[in-house]
Amino acid sequence: MASNMSELRVIKKYPNRRLYDTEISRYITLEEVRQLVLQNVRFRVEDKRTREDITRTILLQVIAEQEEGGDPIFTTELLTFIIRFYGDPMQPSISRYLELSLQLFMQQQGNFTEQLRGMLGQAQQPLHALKELADRQVPIWRTVRKEFLRNLSRTKLNKLTRGADSED
Repeated sequence: MASNMSELRVIKKYPNRRLYDTEISRYITLEEVRQLVLQNVRFRVEDKRTREDITRTILLQVIAEQEEGGDPIFTTELLTFIIRFYGDPMQPSISRYLELSLQLFMQQQGNFTEQLRGMLGQAQQPLHALKELADRQVPIWRTVRKEFLRNLSRTKLNKLTRGADSED
């Protein structure tokens, strides 16, 4: 059964921690949830008893499972950095920043792949073509980094200012 992209697939989480996919009428694993994500299937995971949306919690479990095996994306330093932003005034900004950065990364990756196919297909010197392509990406990442550091500096300045005010 192929899911219509506009329809929202409902997965119910039972008290026994099992996930039940209502579209295919069977229990599924976290790996199968991951496959739904990879296939761009829109879904919602809800607690069977409370009907609360727990999709984020299940997606975090999928990430944790992926991080345990093989090649993790999140380094200890990156996780520490993220944890420090919880409760910080910059928390909403960091969330949006990470989201936009990943969207930009995915867009650039798609553009890069297409450009690479075109350039390597007709290039006399493929390594030179790759270097030119990489050189064009550097300004984009510099802009993203500069914006992030500017926001980080504002946060630190605000914290210092609030700290100085409380000492008066």
